[in-house]
Amino acid sequence: MNTQKLITAYSEFMHHLHDTMEETLNSFTDAFEISKEKTNESIDLTSEELEHVSNQVKRDIEHAAQNLPAHDNNSLSEWLKFDIELVENLTWDAFLSVADKTRIELAKLEQLAETHKYQSGDITIAGTFICDDCGKEIAFKTTSRIPPCPTCHNHTFVRL
Repeated sequence: MNTQKLITAYSEFMHHLHDTMEETLNSFTDAFEISKEKTNESIDLTSEELEHVSNQVKRDIEHAAQNLPAHDNNSLSEWLKFDIELVENLTWDAFLSVADKTRIELAKLEQLAETHKYQSGDITIAGTFICDDCGKEIAFKTTSRIPPCPTCHNHTFVRL
């Protein structure tokens, strides 16, 4: 898979999702599917690539919705493990808006927060991850593809 194309698709998906959530009274599920279609129309992705990107966008939004207090940039910085000012090319207001709306839907469904596992090769929003095996931390300042652990070559991570 072309890493840059997937990173671009992830960002495009987030922008479509934000716009769709802002423009209508759609549920997160409906807005997500609409955004998936718009991303597919705007970027030439295989069905496998589109599914891969959409699963990773959904994972990140659910994680943020379950773990971030509403509209608290200090908590976002802590979640990312570095200052927001260092992050470039990402619309935080859009991300937080979608995450906040998702949080409301998750609360309605009474879903319990769970640890989301990240695999090497996944595309994810900026943040700090810890190797599930050796504890090595890796950090990204922009949307990136997660590599194998540089220390033990493990492929499973959790977001700090």
